[in-house]
Amino acid sequence: MASRAFAAVFAAVALVVCSSVLPRVLASDPSQLQDFCVADKLSAVFVNGFVCKNPKQVTANDFFLPKALGVPGNTVNAQGSAVTPVTVNELPGLNTLGISFARIDFAPNGQNPPHTHPRATEILTVLQGTLLVGFVTSNQPGGGNLQFTKLLGPGDVFVFPQGLIHFQLNNGAVPAVAIAALSSQNPGVITIANAVFGSTPPILDDVLAKAFMIDKDQVDWIQAKFAAPPAASGGGGGFIGGGGGGGFPGGGAP
Repeated sequence: MASRAFAAVFAAVALVVCSSVLPRVLASDPSQLQDFCVADKLSAVFVNGFVCKNPKQVTANDFFLPKALGVPGNTVNAQGSAVTPVTVNELPGLNTLGISFARIDFAPNGQNPPHTHPRATEILTVLQGTLLVGFVTSNQPGGGNLQFTKLLGPGDVFVFPQGLIHFQLNNGAVPAVAIAALSSQNPGVITIANAVFGSTPPILDDVLAKAFMIDKDQVDWIQAKFAAPPAASGGGGGFIGGGGGGGFPGGGAP
């Protein structure tokens, strides 16, 4: 009897835990419950995503962005890269569809610095030039992080799992162009260097000095670079990577 009672209690607890955890595990972009849910940018209602525009007011232009990726981005900046995004912010028809797109331009030796997308997996293909790409795993059992890298040429495809730190570097002598698709209408981006050394207000020197095992003077020196005025327009952009290195925000993207 005691064992049966224990089993019943265990099953009940497991059911409660699963019911509370699974929705979080399966959480993703809001799913559409109709054919489409064009974002209503004028609505004052705050929801997870955007309120739907009245379907009777929707037009073909809500799903159309003319020549969005046909113009090269300005790579004259500290990182030597530029991101041209197509998210729900640029294309309202993407609302609830769980996908976005971007063009990334690289000057020779330009890079999209280490960054993460908290809400999306990214799949990238090279159209022109060559790119050295890679990502780093989360902390492994026993310590350490694994890095996976690959040299890509035109037509090659590489995927960066959601939330993992990744980068792209044009190690060639000519400009490179890539196209990326992401599994969220608004993937978000955390550029590692900017977030750590350029936050507002700044992270305490004591914290960074201990974390990076450097002196406080070195922390101040690095933070001062990220407090510098922005460089020329264009840049690594906030959509994929952006900013970083030398303290100059990328610009040219949300």
